[in-house]
Amino acid sequence: MEKIVVRGGNRLEGEVEIEGAKNAVLPILAAAILPSEGRTILTNVPMLSDVYTMNNVIRFLNVKVGFDENEKLVEIDATGKLSYDAPFKYVSKMRASIVVLGPLLARLGKARVAMPGGCAIGSRPIDLHLKGLELLGAKIEQHNGYIDVHTDGRLVGANIYLDFP
Repeated sequence: MEKIVVRGGNRLEGEVEIEGAKNAVLPILAAAILPSEGRTILTNVPMLSDVYTMNNVIRFLNVKVGFDENEKLVEIDATGKLSYDAPFKYVSKMRASIVVLGPLLARLGKARVAMPGGCAIGSRPIDLHLKGLELLGAKIEQHNGYIDVHTDGRLVGANIYLDFP
């Protein structure tokens, strides 16, 4: 096993800029649907095709999204009346778009999301999302390529155990 040995007596200091991570920003963009007042401003956002796709998904839900590509900034305003229906046109382009399901359900009490698409890198099923929502009290139906979810009242907390570490 290799190792790194640091010797010195010299103090290490400085700054390192870490690039934003796509897999972190996509669920954060979806979570920005939750507030019914105020704006959400994200900085250090990687301007990648999946980020643009997620922005299109939430725009279709009547969320206002503004970008500043030079500043790597996205501003989200979800204060208007939202749609609960995320259509095939956008959701089919990216598997990660399933993450809008929870925030829509929490805010509106219902959600309709097309079965997600995206690339074919290994098996990445959405059943964990659906099982988790069911444990929180959601009612789920799947038909005609869509997932319909609703709740009678509010979601309730639960202990959720994943099938793998």
